[in-house]
Amino acid sequence: MSDENENENEDLSMWDEAMDEQAEAETDEENAEAVELDELQEDAPITGEEKRKLDTILDIPVTISMEVGRSQISIRNLLQLNQGSVVELDRVAGEALDVLVNGTLIAHGEVVVVNDKFGIRLTDVISQVERIKKLK
Repeated sequence: MSDENENENEDLSMWDEAMDEQAEAETDEENAEAVELDELQEDAPITGEEKRKLDTILDIPVTISMEVGRSQISIRNLLQLNQGSVVELDRVAGEALDVLVNGTLIAHGEVVVVNDKFGIRLTDVISQVERIKKLK
């Protein structure tokens, strides 16, 4: 019987500690102060040398592709595909497409039709910092 009481007391003390931590966190949030940030300033104009360097890479072709979704199937099932076959993808209908440049995710978007041609409207562009993190 005493063992059960000790276990209950331990559980209650752990619960009390967790509640105290939550109360402290809420107090910290209430005492938080707003921070004013400086406005972003435009960088200095590009020098002639920088412009020449930039011009050398601007004409390099890259492959941009839109990915609706993915699926993994066995070679046996792949060979059985024919006209009218349906392949289930890992995305839900209406979910944003991935926009890839040379196989690297750079944005998400949605399909649009412009002048009887498909296009994609970018809804979320991945930041340069996030893209660099994915390379490592």
